[in-house]
Amino acid sequence: MQAGRSTPSRRTGEVATVPRSRPSDRLRSAEEGGLSEAHRVEAVDVQSANQPARAKRLRSLSTALTIADLKARARRRVPKMFFDYADSGAWTEGTYRANEADFAAIKLRQRVLVDMTGRSLQSEMIGERVAMPVAIAPTGMTGMQHADGEMLGARAAEAFGVPFTLSTMSICSIEDVASVTKRPFWFQLYVMRDRDFVRNLIGRAKAAGCSALVLTLDLQILGQRHKDLRNGLSAPPKWTPKHAWQVATRPLWAMEMLGTKRRSFGNIVGHAKNVSDLSSLSSWTAEQFDPKLSWDDVAWIKREWGGKLILKGILDSEDARAAADTGADAIIVSNHGGRQLDGARSSISMLPRIVDAVGDRIEVHLDGGIRSGQDVLKALALGAKGTYIGRPFLYGLGAGGQDGVTRALEIIRTELDVTMALCGRRDVRDIDRSILDEG
Repeated sequence: MQAGRSTPSRRTGEVATVPRSRPSDRLRSAEEGGLSEAHRVEAVDVQSANQPARAKRLRSLSTALTIADLKARARRRVPKMFFDYADSGAWTEGTYRANEADFAAIKLRQRVLVDMTGRSLQSEMIGERVAMPVAIAPTGMTGMQHADGEMLGARAAEAFGVPFTLSTMSICSIEDVASVTKRPFWFQLYVMRDRDFVRNLIGRAKAAGCSALVLTLDLQILGQRHKDLRNGLSAPPKWTPKHAWQVATRPLWAMEMLGTKRRSFGNIVGHAKNVSDLSSLSSWTAEQFDPKLSWDDVAWIKREWGGKLILKGILDSEDARAAADTGADAIIVSNHGGRQLDGARSSISMLPRIVDAVGDRIEVHLDGGIRSGQDVLKALALGAKGTYIGRPFLYGLGAGGQDGVTRALEIIRTELDVTMALCGRRDVRDIDRSILDEG
C-alpha cells in the first residue's frame, strides 16, 4: 500500500509567516497525524518576524539575477566550514567541476518566428504534479547553512509547487518538517548497519505522510573530502577556536542559530540505539554506513516502505538496468554532487546512455551540476523526466533563508522559461533532443 497522508490537516503547524490556526485545532490535528507533543513545533523564522528587516532582505535578494549571485551572498553570510561543506567535492574536485563544465559544453538551437505565447512549465515527477520539473535535492546538515534550514526549505518548495527531499542527515527532523508543511514531502534514506533504526526511519516517514522514499545507493563508504578535512569539520561538528572565530565573524548567522534548539542530527539523536547526545552521535555515525549494501537490501526496503521508491546514485548503464529490475519508480543519475568518486564522469554526460539502457521501464531523473534553468532544459532534452537542485538550494538558503530559497527557484524558473521559448518550444513536456545543436 502506498505511503501517503490521509488528510491535509496532518500538516498543521504554527509559523510566523502563514495564517495561524487555533491552538485547539493544532492539537487535534497533531494528534490525528500521530505526532507526539515534543514534535508539535512552534517554528518561527527570526528574519520573517522582523518585517522591516525582511523587506530589506527581499530588496537585496531581488538584485540576485543568477545562482552565482546567491552563492556570493551565502559565502559572505555562512561560516566558512559550513559553506565549504556545501561548496566542495571529493579529492581534486575534478568530477565536481565536470558536473558544471559538461553542461556548458552542450549547445542549443536558436529558433525564430515561432509562437511563444501560452508557455507552460508544469510537469509530473513520479506521478506528482510539479510547477516545473525540478525538485530540491536531499542535502546533509542543511540546518547549518541557516537556522531551521530544512523547515524553511520545505516551506519554500511547498509554496512554489516543487518537491522537497529531506535527508536522513538533516538537522531538522522528519517531524519538524511535517509540522510546518501541508503537502507531502519526500524522504531520503541512507541504509545503516542498524536495520532496526532503518525500519524505524521508514515508519516515521510513513507517519509523516511522505509520498516518496529516495534511497541513496552511492554512500556505502564516505568519499575523501579534503576541504572538510582541512576545516576540521566532523559529523556532528566539533567546535575549535578556529570555528568559533568563523562564527563570530558571521553575527547574523550566529544570532539565528541561537534562536533555535535544532543544532544536531534530528533524525538520529534520541532515535538511534544508545545515541542521546553529541558524543554518542559521533561514535555512531563513524560506524553506521553499511559497506555491504546490496540489491537484496533494496528489495527489503521496497517491501518495508510499500510506496513510491526512487533510487539515487546511478551512474552506470548496468546498474541502471539492475535498478529498473527492482520495480522502483525512478532512478536518479547522480555522482553525489562530485563528493564521492572523484574521477567519475559527470552526471549529464552519463544521462543519455542510461536513458537508452532502461528505455521506458523506469523514470529517469538527473542530479548534479545544475546551476541554471538552462541546465534543466538541457537535462530534459537528453531524456530526464525531472531534475534536482542541491547547491542552488543551499546557496539560496544561506543567502536569505526561506526567501533566498524562493529566489533560487524563481531564478531557475525564469531561465528555464526564457530558454525554452528561445528554442522554439512552449511546453516543457515537449522538450527532446531536437532543441540541441549536436552538429
